[in-house]
Amino acid sequence: MGSSSRLTITVLALLVICLFGLPVQGALYSGGGTEADPYIIDTAAKMNDIGANPGDWGSYFLLTADIDLGGYTGTSFNIIGPDWTTPFTGVFDGNSHTISNFTYQSSGKNYIGLFGYVKNTNAVIKDLTLIDSNIDAGTVHMYAVGSLVGQLQDGTVIDCNSVGGSVSGVGEVGGLIGYNYGGMISDCYAETIVSGNWRTGGLVGFNWYGTIKRCHAATSVSGISGLAGGLVSANSLGRIENCYATGSVHGSNNVGGLVGGNEDGVISNCYATGAVDGNDSVGGLVGTIWSGAISNCYSTGSVSGSFNLGGLVGQDSSGSVSASFWGVNSSGQASSSGGTGKTTALMQTESTFTDAGWDFVDEIINGTDDIWDICEGTNYPKLAWQIPLLGDFVCPDGVEANDLAVLVEEWLLEKLSADVAPDGGDGFVDFLDWAVFANGWQSTTDINDLTAFANQWLRLNAYNADIAPTPDGDGVVNLLDFATLAENWLAGI
Repeated sequence: MGSSSRLTITVLALLVICLFGLPVQGALYSGGGTEADPYIIDTAAKMNDIGANPGDWGSYFLLTADIDLGGYTGTSFNIIGPDWTTPFTGVFDGNSHTISNFTYQSSGKNYIGLFGYVKNTNAVIKDLTLIDSNIDAGTVHMYAVGSLVGQLQDGTVIDCNSVGGSVSGVGEVGGLIGYNYGGMISDCYAETIVSGNWRTGGLVGFNWYGTIKRCHAATSVSGISGLAGGLVSANSLGRIENCYATGSVHGSNNVGGLVGGNEDGVISNCYATGAVDGNDSVGGLVGTIWSGAISNCYSTGSVSGSFNLGGLVGQDSSGSVSASFWGVNSSGQASSSGGTGKTTALMQTESTFTDAGWDFVDEIINGTDDIWDICEGTNYPKLAWQIPLLGDFVCPDGVEANDLAVLVEEWLLEKLSADVAPDGGDGFVDFLDWAVFANGWQSTTDINDLTAFANQWLRLNAYNADIAPTPDGDGVVNLLDFATLAENWLAGI
């Protein structure tokens, strides 16, 4: 081939690239990028390659394996949709898989997250769990920092979680999403460490015009300056409903167990239980209400600080608080700028809330609109959606050690009340039932609960739990029996 022919081919190739934005080399991932034929992501290299192919950011992606991004450090990972001029507008389906060890460290960039900027009413990120993500955006004036998304605008994030690791930055820093501008976030949670200067939230840094529902955070939040919240730092013109936060919150001004500050936003059917401390405008649920409405909410965490402290609300300028309560014993606060204080006993009594119009499970005949449930005398109200249907044998307050002890007892006695697998049961109580229960139990608790279970179960010293050595035991319930139980469960028997 002559030199003129080679030159012609080169020029044509460059022209195609300029016109259509095609990379010189094809993407590593396969597939058509459509809903019916999505791009398949099954390695760390392919995940990183998405960020190198902006022409695909409006396409469909499907994660088909758990991947580890630990090989990418500093700024080496290609953030997907790095800013508002080049956002991610497509669909990423995590397919119930995990991405672990995502690390990004930068001191001069906005919109930091696995996805930097997501912008489109049809954009969706779903069914994905991040494990041990560590994001450090530095200490200069940079904003919109989260483990999953830096800024979400108009899109949807559903069934996504961040567990372990840490997220730090200056402004609009969240455990999962930094800044939610008009987006929908549902059925998500964060269990990590979050720190920032201003607008620091356990799940979302700043919620503006956005909706957050059926979400929770169990994060440790530290906001050096203004606005820090266990779930969201500030809710402006947005909606937060059916959510809760359990982590501790430390800040300066406008500090709340759930939300730091509320401005023209709506917060309904939510609660917070974490300890809250700060300087000014500190509340068990909300630090400051400039405007907007709070209804059917409660808080129980301790509240401490210097000025404008409240068991439920630290300071209320011109907002509305209705049918909401705080625990005077647990908070250490006898007053609040909104809400009604109750003793621990009354906070664990259903009529306290139903008399105020709350929707509890046993108050609705068809059961379709249930919002709250309670185990009277032992616990505070919980949201109905967070209580598993299977495995919650002892009072409807969530699956914990007492339920597991009951399962062990009934399972070993082959009582059909523990026959939960397959769906509807099969007439036998065996390890299939144990696996179903353990899967749900594990998804709502952590290793500390397993330790608590082991201790409680061993203290029972019940002979019906004496299963080792096989087949008839040795007359003592000890760790050998527990090991046998766990071995069979892990083996999938």
